[in-house]
This record gives sequence, C-alpha cells and structure tokens, in this order.
Amino acid sequence: MFNTPKISLIALALCTTLISTNLLASNDEDMVKAIMKLRADVESLYTQIDQNKDAYKASMKSLALQSADSDAQINRKITSIKLLELDLEKLKVQIANTSTSNIVLKPLLEELITALETSIIEGIPFKVQERLSALRKIQDDLDEGLITSERALALLWSAYDDNIRLTKEIGLFKQNIEIDSKNILADVAKIGTVMLYFKTPDNRVGYITEDESDNFVTKVAKQEDDIKEILSLFDALNKQIRTGFFTLPNALVLQGDK
Repeated sequence: MFNTPKISLIALALCTTLISTNLLASNDEDMVKAIMKLRADVESLYTQIDQNKDAYKASMKSLALQSADSDAQINRKITSIKLLELDLEKLKVQIANTSTSNIVLKPLLEELITALETSIIEGIPFKVQERLSALRKIQDDLDEGLITSERALALLWSAYDDNIRLTKEIGLFKQNIEIDSKNILADVAKIGTVMLYFKTPDNRVGYITEDESDNFVTKVAKQEDDIKEILSLFDALNKQIRTGFFTLPNALVLQGDK
C-alpha cells in the first residue's frame, strides 16, 4: 500500500522521459530536413554561379571577338580613307597640270553660274534648292580644284540645257509646299515654267502665284469649280495625258517681271 505512490512517480517519470525523447527525435528530424534543404539550396546556388560564370566567359569572348572585328573594320576604313585622300591629291595635281585655261575661263564660269542662279530664284519655284545646290557644287568643286574649267563648263552647259527643258516639260512631281507657315510634301503639276499646281496628302489643292510685291505665294483653292479643275488636271497627268483642252484657275507666273 505504501509503494503505490512511488510506482506512480516512476511511471510518470518514464512517461516524461519518453515524451522528451520523442520531442528530441522530432526536433532532430526537422533539423536534418532543414539542413538537407539548406544544403540543396547551396548546391543550387553553386550551380547557378557556375552557369553564370560560363555565360559571362562566353559573353566576354563574344564581345572580344566583336571588338577585334570592329577594330579591323575601322583600320580598313582608315586605310581606305588615306588611299582616297592620296588619290584626291594626285587628281588635284593632275588637274592643275592639265588645265591651262583655268584663269581665263573662271570669271566667265562664275558669271554664268550667277546668271543661272538668278534665273532659278526669279523663276517658278520648282525644286529651287535642289537646282541651286547643283550649281553651288560646281562652284565649290571649281574653287577647290576638284574639276577643271572645261569640266565646269560642260556641267554648266548641262544645267542650262536642263533649265531650258523645264520650260517645255509638263508632268507630275513631288516637292515641299509652304501652307500656313508649314512645309508639306505635296504632289505638284508643273506646266512648263509658267504654272505650278499642287495637291496635298489631305486633298487640299491650289497653285503658286505672285502677290502685289511679285513674291511667290501659295494659294489654296476654295471655290468648288477651281478644285474640280485642278483635280481634273492631276487625274489627266496621272493617266499620262499631257495634251488637250483644260480649264484651270489663273496661276500664270511670268518670269522676268520681278
């Protein structure tokens, strides 16, 4: 009868020991799992690092090859430019040696260039900047000794011939037209060098005329009859019809009245 409490205490102690052991075992198992997961994560990170290293090395190798190729191309270009510069100097010397009439012809050429420039500026405003740029190119090449006076004369002859051809030419072209202080690339119908009509991408039509101060101005057609007449002209020119009777708004430009 007196031994019962002791047995109960021993049983309680054994239960406590078993529970503690189970808890320790459970904690150890969780810790092992956590350690294994961490180890797997570390190995994964090492694998990613190795892959990144390989990718970086491959990228650096590719960039090095590209850099070497670019350097080679630059060197080839530099060599090509130097060779061209040498050829240019040789050509200048050859021109200077073979052209004996530069001094005699140059004043005449400059006079011809100025006269044609004036004609272009005062004439119908058709591709003015392009035509003036071509003349300035001749003048610059002549001044720099890149062409002989004879060659400049031949180029000027061609420019004068083109200017004469424009007086007879009827056709459709494209050029910038200033409307409301804005440059718009428009279709233009050129009737020789006396009339110039236009049609914009937003279907506005009109013509170039002169104001009271003899300055060229852009006039957008407002009257329904004028619009129909201009559209009829564009339709005919699109169909390659360049002869016939057309009624058009008065857009006559008389060169030389300025």
